[in-house]
Amino acid sequence: MPHFADRLAAAINAKGSPLCVGLDPRLDMLPAAIKREYPDPASAYERFCLRVLDIVAPLVGVVKPQSAFFEACGAAGFAALRTVVRRAKQLGLIAILDAKRGDIASTAAAYAEAAFTTIDADALTINPYLGRDAVEPFLASARKSERGLFVLVRTSNPGAGLFQDLICDGRPLYRHVGNAVVAWNRENLGQCGYGDVGAVVGATHRSELMELRAAMPDVWLLVPGFGAQGGTAADVATAIRPDGLGAIINSSRGITFPFPPDAADWEMRIETAIREAVAALPRVV
Repeated sequence: MPHFADRLAAAINAKGSPLCVGLDPRLDMLPAAIKREYPDPASAYERFCLRVLDIVAPLVGVVKPQSAFFEACGAAGFAALRTVVRRAKQLGLIAILDAKRGDIASTAAAYAEAAFTTIDADALTINPYLGRDAVEPFLASARKSERGLFVLVRTSNPGAGLFQDLICDGRPLYRHVGNAVVAWNRENLGQCGYGDVGAVVGATHRSELMELRAAMPDVWLLVPGFGAQGGTAADVATAIRPDGLGAIINSSRGITFPFPPDAADWEMRIETAIREAVAALPRVV
């Protein structure tokens, strides 16, 4: 299998857009027609996400299923997640599993096996708070099967600064994490010049996004917060390099739920939302 960074670059180049569609199925927001036909939440999530994949696949190269919503449905939800990831890959999409895992030793290795073997995701989001020994099992598993990691560096939630902005040795904590990501990433670069360890940097902190883009030139940035969370196209454009690569701009609710549950034309509204998001972002050249 080609290097993860090369597969990611190829998927983005093929569609000419850095947009990533987040799959965060919420029962109260699903189309009423889906819930009537599939009253079991796990089945409803699966059918909805499969339809979303068919709609967005011609326009984007990356999707990001949020593991928590599927896990909340138990074994049936886990099976639905596997089906959604499998379908995404059949459509030629890169599937980033958003699970924000973080642990050490055999537990971390088990999380990695679940993500990369059982679910077969192309990449996984992880929490580096426990240090290198917590990251190492994920790195080993990802590199064994040419997968990728996205490490939480500067997140988009309102309370992120409580710890991430703390000054340590003259720099905010997120810069120290960013420096570690740069080092891990450079251990394994692809032909495209990017590595297999990316950074999660929120769109709602524009100055930090600009700062981290400059500090991590060969690191993929996964940028949540575009759209419904308040990040604008101008905000996220600072994460994208001149060639249009280097960043994956995620939008979830703004694309998958631009309709009231009783809307009969929900599929058309999703397609309209994604076309508008693609048009708002810089094109890959």
